[in-house]
Amino acid sequence: MSYFDRNGKGLSNQGWKDSGDSIQWRDGRLANGPIALCEAQGYAHEAAVGAAALLDAFGLDGGDEWRSWAQRLRTRFNERFWVTTPEGVYPAIALDRDGRAVDTLTSNIGHLLGTGIVDAAGEARIAELLVGPSMASGYGIRTMSSAAAGYWPLSYHGGAVWAHDSAIIAHGMDRAGLHKEAAIVVEGLLNAAEGFGFRMPELHAGHSADERGRPVPYPAACRPQAWSAAAAITCLQIARRTQRDVG
Repeated sequence: MSYFDRNGKGLSNQGWKDSGDSIQWRDGRLANGPIALCEAQGYAHEAAVGAAALLDAFGLDGGDEWRSWAQRLRTRFNERFWVTTPEGVYPAIALDRDGRAVDTLTSNIGHLLGTGIVDAAGEARIAELLVGPSMASGYGIRTMSSAAAGYWPLSYHGGAVWAHDSAIIAHGMDRAGLHKEAAIVVEGLLNAAEGFGFRMPELHAGHSADERGRPVPYPAACRPQAWSAAAAITCLQIARRTQRDVG
């Protein structure tokens, strides 16, 4: 699954991070398309497995074919996407036009959690990096690692924090049984919400909570915004499950 702006008049990037500089190498160079995003592979894997289960439930043929397709995708993903950099071992944000793994550490890999495309050990490795100091700001998960050359805390998709993105990551962690890490992400979002008077903006700057006592607004962010408002529901669900487990 990949995308490419064939006529030169559309979006150069067509994932949720649709800004022109959102798919970068760790050294700051832009990746050339067609681009195959890591999270798109995870979504496709989960959809295929779910479709197979649905076909089985209705007594219809085709379930085995979809499971086989999902397994082949999973194998190809784990052969081609994982990279090793000074920050650790993790899935690349994407494959570029030459099939090379674009090695920047980003929040995109959090969307893989719970989809089944990586094993439990891989999920734990991803979660550990996402709650580490280069990704976790204390107000949510940065879109790009602060150790990447292209990082800037006020970059739309290259360092800022989006509440919905962080909530998806927390949800994936929770699904993967990584409850401690999920609680860290939720706590960061709650810190951000308090800083914004519980009226969450579309996104905010990626400055660390150690640097700034309150989250820094992104100048052009919508506030309130539907994605960010919905993130509160996910946080509540995770908090309730965590509370039940502790209780």
